[in-house]
This record gives sequence, structure tokens and C-alpha cells, in this order.
Amino acid sequence: MISGKVYLVGAGPGDSLLLTLKAKSIIEKVDTVVVDALVGDEILCEIIHKKEIYYAGKRQGKHSMKQEEINSLLVSLAKEGKNVLRLKGGDPFVFGRGGEEALYLRENNIAYEVIPGISSSISVPLSCGIPLT
Repeated sequence: MISGKVYLVGAGPGDSLLLTLKAKSIIEKVDTVVVDALVGDEILCEIIHKKEIYYAGKRQGKHSMKQEEINSLLVSLAKEGKNVLRLKGGDPFVFGRGGEEALYLRENNIAYEVIPGISSSISVPLSCGIPLT
């Protein structure tokens, strides 16, 4: 059985111009996108008509999927042979449960790669002119 690969990608603070070049190249080559609630509308508009999309957003008190369901979805899509983009707002490992997803993928022998994004903890102060150091 040939498995696909899962890419845990940070979409940054929402502005499509702040996506990394690597994130943009991954978006172009995947079959399926599992998207987070914090991904900016501008970025979603670029991919919504090009890819199979699953919404896995979570807002306070309103979860479209439980984390266990998201983990299982990533594994099942990869086992179908699909290359999957798990697109998360900011950075996938900063408040994004990306570490849990990576661990679950590893436990299920699914190839994955982490693509960092610009975290809101860095982008918001900088966009307001506040130095971090």
C-alpha cells in the first residue's frame, strides 16, 4: 500500500504575502487540504476552488471536529495515497496542536513534514511597530 504524505504547514497571520515560499509550493502540489479556523480568508480564497478541502476549525466552544477526528482524518487521507496539507494559522507548533498531529502521524507510520509559519506572537507586535527585543 502506498501512502501519501502529510504537510503540517503554518499559514502565518492571514496575509497571503506572508506565506513562506515553501508553504506556497506545498499548496500547489497537494491533493487535499485540512484547514484550521485561523487561516486567513485571503489564503483560503486562493485554494478553495483548486483543492479538496476539509474544514477542521475550532473556535471557543465550537469545534467542527475533535482533535482525535482530525488526527484520524489525516491518517486516513494519507492511507488513500493523497498528499495532504494540514494548513494551520500562524505556526503549526505554536498553540496549534501540531505536535500532537505529528506524533499521531509518526505512530501510524505516515510520512510528514513540518513547514513553519510566522506566528502571531511575532507578527502582531511587529506589525504594530513593537520590537520584540
